[in-house]
Amino acid sequence: MSTVRLVGITKHYGATVAVQDFNLQVADGELVTLLGPSGCGKTTTLRTVAGLVEPSAGRIWFDDQDVTDLPPRKRNIGFVFQTPALFPHLSVANNIAFGLSVKGAKKDAIGARVDEMLTMVGLAGYGSRLPAQLSGGQQQRVSLARVLATDPRVLLFDEPLSALDRNLRDTLKYSILDLQRRTRKTAIYVTHDQSEAFAISDRIVVMNAGRAEQIGTQTDIYLHPQTPFVAEFIGANNGLTGTVTGTDGAGDEARMVVAADGLTLRARPRPDVRAGDQVLVYLRPENLVVLPDGDGAEYDNVVDGTIDRVIFEGPTAQLRVDVAGRELRADISGSQRLTLIQRQGKVRLGFNDLTMIPAGAALTSAGSESASAAIANAAPGGTEP
Repeated sequence: MSTVRLVGITKHYGATVAVQDFNLQVADGELVTLLGPSGCGKTTTLRTVAGLVEPSAGRIWFDDQDVTDLPPRKRNIGFVFQTPALFPHLSVANNIAFGLSVKGAKKDAIGARVDEMLTMVGLAGYGSRLPAQLSGGQQQRVSLARVLATDPRVLLFDEPLSALDRNLRDTLKYSILDLQRRTRKTAIYVTHDQSEAFAISDRIVVMNAGRAEQIGTQTDIYLHPQTPFVAEFIGANNGLTGTVTGTDGAGDEARMVVAADGLTLRARPRPDVRAGDQVLVYLRPENLVVLPDGDGAEYDNVVDGTIDRVIFEGPTAQLRVDVAGRELRADISGSQRLTLIQRQGKVRLGFNDLTMIPAGAALTSAGSESASAAIANAAPGGTEP
């Protein structure tokens, strides 16, 4: 197992900046996911770690070894691609054995290792089959077994479930997590699927325009977004623009008062926001509660509106509510969602939790060190390489 450190990684393709000053440290045995929309630089970053793409600037370290200039075959990484890319003319067992054969392992050792890997990925007894005789999910398990067989230092996953149907993705993502936990391999995983990232990651790197917008745990990313992009990309949100007009209360009861799109809202203070600042306010739909008429004393914020439409989605019902001339979405679960299907007319919404972000929040490499500090800490003993 290994730690992985990316220090100031930048990649240009002519005038196009694919990755810009990207810094990340992955702990031994940690699974970190690069999450973002298409074109954000996540796959380029992963391929840089693998040695398939040469960075324009920056360094890559596995433990205390600078691997930036090493070819992929000398980095001892395992790469799981979007499609299994198995040899169609070789049996499952021979596909798994291929990497071991290339490394010159003895025949008896190869056979034992192949049997071990087949058992590990839940395919014991499938060794004699050809890839065409397997389902898509089984083929991806064989691909994973082939990678694990060579005992790589680092596992890299490039959207390995994107070609599978939803039910199979839901099953296989937990299989990948279980294998990573059992082997304790350091892993970097790339996906654009938020549910996938939230299900398997120790930490998530939200990427945008070649930069790390925010790095943190699932709860950090979801409950405490640090930039407008993260707030709008992760999950669903109602976004408002406003101005902090003052404060209300004291101590634990202190709240900032925000005038936002015709509403007066109260939010928990944050140290980088003060009276007079322009802010963006985000309300999670699941935090908006439908209240009985006249109720709402336990909520910091109560707003009245008119239901525009109700969208029944099975586990939840979406309410689209006109509040002060703008639409707010509220997601209602439990038995209440059934009573609201035919609801029309006025409705009262209550909520406490909202996210307030300074309007000038810019792209940052949040959660990671500056390039110069990271370089200073990357080499053994804290000296610059």
